[in-house]
Amino acid sequence: MQLRTMAFERDAGGIVTLTLDDRERRVNTMRTEFLDDFESVLDALRRDAEGLRGVIVTSAKSTFFAGGNVDELFAAGRDDAAAIAESSRRAKAVLRQLETLDVPVAAALNGSALGGGLEIALACHFRVALDNSTLRLGFPEVTLGLLPGAGGVVRSVRLLGLAAALDLMLSGRQLNARAALAAGLVQDLAANTAAMLDRCRRWIAEGRVEDARLDEAGYADPWLAPFGPASMAETMMLPSRLVKSINGRPDTARRSILCAALESVQVDLDSAFLIETRYFTELVCASQQAKNLIQSGFYDTRAIKAGLNRPADVPQWRATKVGVVGAGMMGAGIAYVCAAAGLPVVLKDVSAEKAAQGRDYSARFAAKQVQRGELSAEQAAGLVERIRATASYDDLRGCDVVIEAVFESAELKRKVFAEVEAVVGPEALLSSNTSSLPVTELAGGVSRPADFLGLHFFSPVPRMALLEIVRGAETSDEALARAIDFSMQIAKTPIIVNDSRGFFTSRVIATFLYEAVAAVGEGVPAALVERAGLMAGYPAAPLSLLDDLTLTLPLQIADEARAAREAAGRPYEEHPGLGVLRRMVALPRHGRAAGAGFYDYAEDGSRLGLWSGLAQ
Repeated sequence: MQLRTMAFERDAGGIVTLTLDDRERRVNTMRTEFLDDFESVLDALRRDAEGLRGVIVTSAKSTFFAGGNVDELFAAGRDDAAAIAESSRRAKAVLRQLETLDVPVAAALNGSALGGGLEIALACHFRVALDNSTLRLGFPEVTLGLLPGAGGVVRSVRLLGLAAALDLMLSGRQLNARAALAAGLVQDLAANTAAMLDRCRRWIAEGRVEDARLDEAGYADPWLAPFGPASMAETMMLPSRLVKSINGRPDTARRSILCAALESVQVDLDSAFLIETRYFTELVCASQQAKNLIQSGFYDTRAIKAGLNRPADVPQWRATKVGVVGAGMMGAGIAYVCAAAGLPVVLKDVSAEKAAQGRDYSARFAAKQVQRGELSAEQAAGLVERIRATASYDDLRGCDVVIEAVFESAELKRKVFAEVEAVVGPEALLSSNTSSLPVTELAGGVSRPADFLGLHFFSPVPRMALLEIVRGAETSDEALARAIDFSMQIAKTPIIVNDSRGFFTSRVIATFLYEAVAAVGEGVPAALVERAGLMAGYPAAPLSLLDDLTLTLPLQIADEARAAREAAGRPYEEHPGLGVLRRMVALPRHGRAAGAGFYDYAEDGSRLGLWSGLAQ
């Protein structure tokens, strides 16, 4: 056979190793050529079945399998529905042929198996994964507005149960090897490739295929097995939980995943696959949300990670030691992501006690990751040990990146950088986490403005992927390139924005918040304003978000903007929403931290409900 996307060899013991290796692509994808090759191999195995004892599916790439052909899915429109449905049907048929071989089939997952890769693995009867820090398993399709279309919905529900499978698919979470083992996605882990393949061979020697197939006795009535009557009540609550989780926004992918999963467990396997295909085809061909998410979440993100807007003539660079000045929530979060990337971090604040509190934030966050199976106890301990808490600027010596994360005061920030420049080397990248102050103005307080820029992180820093890189008037190409390289090093997605008060994202979110508050001031019921914000797709309602930020922060930013415009001889017109905020602060109702804002709060900080006095 002339195979372009895989190779296979049969050993003397009758075990075939099928190695996925698309020679024309950097990664393995479920393109037409792959399905052609897979069908040819399966046909050959069926024809020459004498002496065949088992099959091992692995990969020659660093990633086991990347997934579907995104270009094909993105280009598809309503007129392509029949072709997309046939492509999904064919992928399912090929994997079903693999699953119904009369010999044991094991997956040796040498790298990440996401989307289509996990669907291939689930069609195997036994799965072993390498126990390393980079391997990930999951269904990220929902982040592109899609659902698994090669049997992933049907098989994951029958393997894990409705609740666990839906949690995996609706969240798009990517599990590391140990979390995947705990979840039941894989049955064993191996320390290295040789041990992984050996474990697969031993299972083939002793495994019973009939115990592993999803359509055999153990899975014959999916309403009762594997769920059982005890989980029926939990299953029936799934639709309402989904509605609550999406807050009323028109999330077509999550609704389709829920429907496909619930409907698929009420029918036989072939009918379940057909249900999945229909929902998948509808999303691919008719969902504008999917097109938008693929554009931003796949194409744009890939372009950024490939170096979009990075000065091409600057050599690649890696940071070796990071200094963070300011150990509040933002500074502590920045220290955490840097330490998580393996970098030693100096976390500095005005006192050793406050710096230690920032370090404790990392310890608590890492402990939660251990509980979720995202980190081992040893990895968490090592992460926290890489953060040195201090009250002395002298400890910043040797840092080649310094990130200032103190209070939003231009005077205070200039003072900080004067102290920083006195101890760090002339090659150090100087940056501010300011969310609103113009970087060019702050650069006036440093001796090396060419090495100065804004690195605007978002809260909570460990969870938010975006990083705004703000280029000042004198920021050099070298500094910009190093900032981009650093953002990649700490696993953030950088966007380059021009310098202005509020930059880009802060101006966007401020417009949203000010308009919401202005609507309340005009007499629109606050509950309606909150619901409208959620239905527009924002992850948090505007008034609750303002309470979390504290109402004094936007007023402080607005006052600084007014002062700057007046100093420049330019007129300033205050947004009507700010008048409402001034009234709230005067009451005083400053927000969640103060126990009273647009909402009332319990002593423990939990939200009780909208303040009854808002209408008046």
